[in-house]
Amino acid sequence: MKLNKPSLIAAATVFTSLLLTSQDAFGADAGEKTPLNLKDVPSSGPHVGGGGSIVRTIVGLAVVIGVIYGLYWVLKQVKSSREEKASGQGLAALATLPLGPNRSLQLVRAGREIVLIGVSEHGVTGVRTYTEEEAEAAGLLDLEAEAESGDPGGNRNGAWGGVLDELRRRTVRK
Repeated sequence: MKLNKPSLIAAATVFTSLLLTSQDAFGADAGEKTPLNLKDVPSSGPHVGGGGSIVRTIVGLAVVIGVIYGLYWVLKQVKSSREEKASGQGLAALATLPLGPNRSLQLVRAGREIVLIGVSEHGVTGVRTYTEEEAEAAGLLDLEAEAESGDPGGNRNGAWGGVLDELRRRTVRK
């Protein structure tokens, strides 16, 4: 005897109905007919508007924004106090030539000498040291342009150059 799908479904339904009583099958005793006693529930009084909660939310938001700004300011102060600030005029970067990622050649004036250094992620290596005369002969710097600007670092600040130099001279700690 070969059973098809509809006959299997019908047999499973009959078998399941025999195992369950009518009350279990239809959920008659599952508590759906329990009456609610609403007379004993205390009332919350007159309805209060939501204006107070909006004010509390806005004040809380202002406090959180204030705390975030305060932390930002404190962290900025700590960072600036740990950074080393350049002082004096003994060193000046004259030129930079990037060679690749995290690699470059730097031309730095150290007093009256010009130093060519190689910079990489593993360290700094001195390549060659030039005197001013050797650097000018090699075409690495233009002493006439520096003399006109009055700035040995090669920065041309125009009319403000003298004012900035005087301000640096008066404010640099020694």
